[in-house]
Amino acid sequence: MKMSYRKKSILAGYAFAAPGMIFAILYMGYPLVRSFYLSFTQYNFAFDPKPVFVGLNNYVRMFSDSYFLDSLRNTAVFSLAFFPSLMVVSLIIALLLDKGVRGSGIYRTCIFMAMVVPLSLTGIIFQWIFNNQYGLLNSVLSQILGLDSWTHNWLGEGKWAMFSIIIVSLWKNMGMLVILFMAGLAGIPNDIIESAKIDGANGMQIIFRIILPNLKESYIICGRWAIIQSVKVFEQPFVMTNGGPGTATLVLYQYTWQNAFKYYEMGYASSIAYFMGIIILVLSAINMFLNREKDVDEVKKKKRKKGGAAA
Repeated sequence: MKMSYRKKSILAGYAFAAPGMIFAILYMGYPLVRSFYLSFTQYNFAFDPKPVFVGLNNYVRMFSDSYFLDSLRNTAVFSLAFFPSLMVVSLIIALLLDKGVRGSGIYRTCIFMAMVVPLSLTGIIFQWIFNNQYGLLNSVLSQILGLDSWTHNWLGEGKWAMFSIIIVSLWKNMGMLVILFMAGLAGIPNDIIESAKIDGANGMQIIFRIILPNLKESYIICGRWAIIQSVKVFEQPFVMTNGGPGTATLVLYQYTWQNAFKYYEMGYASSIAYFMGIIILVLSAINMFLNREKDVDEVKKKKRKKGGAAA
């Protein structure tokens, strides 16, 4: 019996998709399931022959662990400063580049160059820039600008170390959000903007009443990406300060790494990793809800206006 063309097409599709599905199951699905199970066990893979089920003990332990609480607080401080700064600065730069300001080509190169520089190399470069003895920043402030009072031990003092890491993270991650926002700006029809100009709208009115409201999908995508980068920050504090001074820049991702690959506590590390995953899912859901809620409100307003006009 001959196989129909439709069945052949379906089988061919499955054949092409099979390698990717197998890869996803082996290298993504299995580790997720395995780590979820380990999060409920006590398992030091250097000494324990097999995991021992302990229920929710690892999750309870987290909130009595001073290092975990420090890393949670530091991650929250980093996220609260990093997330809004990244969104606002990236949007402003995207608006400027979209308008074709003078020297926009140079600005694009400087912004997008950060995307291709490895994260570890970024940390090493800025570790030299922020060095308190021979670093570029202190040299410029003291020797060129004469601002000796502005020099600091940028990576040796708690508040300045976190500030330095935030600045480096902004520079490193800004390029991606600028690209995403520019893609959203490209999707706004020029006819709407031209009509607004004809009606007498100035630049600020066009930005706040036309451009920004039409970037809702970009807010969702960029917000989700920025949330993930906020919670999973690792390379910058790891390379630049190694979580110091003390625990001033120790973040959740680094503390998870320490437990897994320094202390070999895979069960406890897995529980922290899943706690981070829950944080990302909750914040992403809130971001999506807030932006979708605006859409619903606008639809309701339009319906009311139409109803009033019909009456």
